[in-house]
Amino acid sequence: MPSGQQERAQAAAITPGGPPEEQQPAPAERVLALLGGHRLSPGQRRIAQYIIDHLTEAAFLSITDLAERVGVSQPSVTRFATSLGYSGYPALREALQPIALSAVAGSPETRAEIRRNELQAAVDAEIQNLENLRRVLADTDRVLGIGRELALSMPLTVLGLRISVSLAEYFAYAARRIHPDVRLVTRGGSVAYDALLQSREAGGTWVLAFAMPRHANETLAALRAARRTGLRVALITDLTLGPLVDEADVTLTAGTGSRLVFDSYAAPGVLSAAVLQAMADADPERTQVRLEGYEQVADQHDFFLED
Repeated sequence: MPSGQQERAQAAAITPGGPPEEQQPAPAERVLALLGGHRLSPGQRRIAQYIIDHLTEAAFLSITDLAERVGVSQPSVTRFATSLGYSGYPALREALQPIALSAVAGSPETRAEIRRNELQAAVDAEIQNLENLRRVLADTDRVLGIGRELALSMPLTVLGLRISVSLAEYFAYAARRIHPDVRLVTRGGSVAYDALLQSREAGGTWVLAFAMPRHANETLAALRAARRTGLRVALITDLTLGPLVDEADVTLTAGTGSRLVFDSYAAPGVLSAAVLQAMADADPERTQVRLEGYEQVADQHDFFLED
């Protein structure tokens, strides 16, 4: 049986298509046609409501991610799909995806049209993730608040394991330009625990952790270890529910692109940059001095090509 990633690779294959098919009804009507008219349990109604409210995101979630977001078990999602007449969740998701993409594009699209350009479909899904993040950032107080806390933590630990390493490395690289002591942790187990303990003993108060799917058990273990050492945890993830969120003092969420065989991180990247901006705003004088110092060193050593 193919793995979930193999199925995604096959589904995202870039294939030529024929002429467009007849236009479909509006996306909202098509979703209601799929989900309405069935006797659903309270838990199943929660799943249906989540799909209706977050169609453009939910249509591309794995069964694990959908279950975590709704707060139900994976078997509950499977039973929900079969109660609607589908062979399982993958079949339901396949039916939802063209509707979701037509909603993003603003005009009805058929599955054949979508298959003709999976790359544009992936970009459309990421645009929706960014739109969702834009709405979250309408209230700037939360991001500014965590930025102030991270700026005050001496040292500041940044943690990212497995697929989340790249986001953690980006954040730590930039944060070192505006913060005097940033410590990066990209290995789990005892290595992570030692680094977290040393950070706390040195006076650190916060760890910023990145957790993108698939969420690793060692990330959960590292967050728990951070809490045991006395560090507070700020988490950037795609989830709103689950054990990772339970271990965090502050959680900032941004959707990941899951339309192609490998996830993409446009929204988490923008969210990371927003937190960096909030850290810079927390101490503008220190930020200015440090940035000027880096520029002088870079100019002296010709680090960069001339503009």
